[in-house]
Amino acid sequence: MLLLQAQVEQAVTEVAENPVLTEVVEAANEMNLWDMAVKGGWIMIVLALLSVLSIYIFVERLMAIRKASKVDPVFMERIRDYVKTDELKSAINYCRVAGTPAANMIEKGIERIDRPAAEVQAALENAGNLEIAKLEKGLSVMATISSGAPMIGFLGTVLGMVKAFWEMANAGNNIDITLLSGGIYTAMVTTVGGLFVGIIAYFGYNYLTSKISDLVFMMESTTIEFMDMLHEPADTIR
Repeated sequence: MLLLQAQVEQAVTEVAENPVLTEVVEAANEMNLWDMAVKGGWIMIVLALLSVLSIYIFVERLMAIRKASKVDPVFMERIRDYVKTDELKSAINYCRVAGTPAANMIEKGIERIDRPAAEVQAALENAGNLEIAKLEKGLSVMATISSGAPMIGFLGTVLGMVKAFWEMANAGNNIDITLLSGGIYTAMVTTVGGLFVGIIAYFGYNYLTSKISDLVFMMESTTIEFMDMLHEPADTIR
């Protein structure tokens, strides 16, 4: 028992007095996300830029979609009243003040209210397509990031493995695990980083797409209501 205790005390003393062992233990304890990212090399810089870009697009588009979704519940009732009293200029001004995609679309219809119904319908559809295109601005970039970021991460993986095998070939018979760790570390870290950025962009893209789909449905309902109003008897509208 005394012999075992003496051996343990001697081992502890050697670890404390050996600077190499102490540095290894401290380095392992100090490992963090920043160190992991640095080990990934320049690939991680590219992935970091893509993540910032995708987050910026997501936040900016989300704010724009929420703003576009705020519709006055009595919007169409007021438009109907303006049209009944032949106050078309007031109706157009009201649409411009609202400033929503649905209001901009109805504004184009009011400007052509005295033309054939088919022409009014075409104007509404064209205006609606323009508004949808504005809402979808930047989504193609997010879709590209969601698919491209993992591929960039896999590129880092391939480069890391090439580096590891190159170091193995140059080491000859003196192969050391430390020679391989750098390349393998780069390979693993870039894979994780690419998947992380791609997943964020993928879910963000799908969320924004679903919100835009809801807004498109609302715009279609507004269009139908406006066209039904135009087909009402003239004495009812005006």
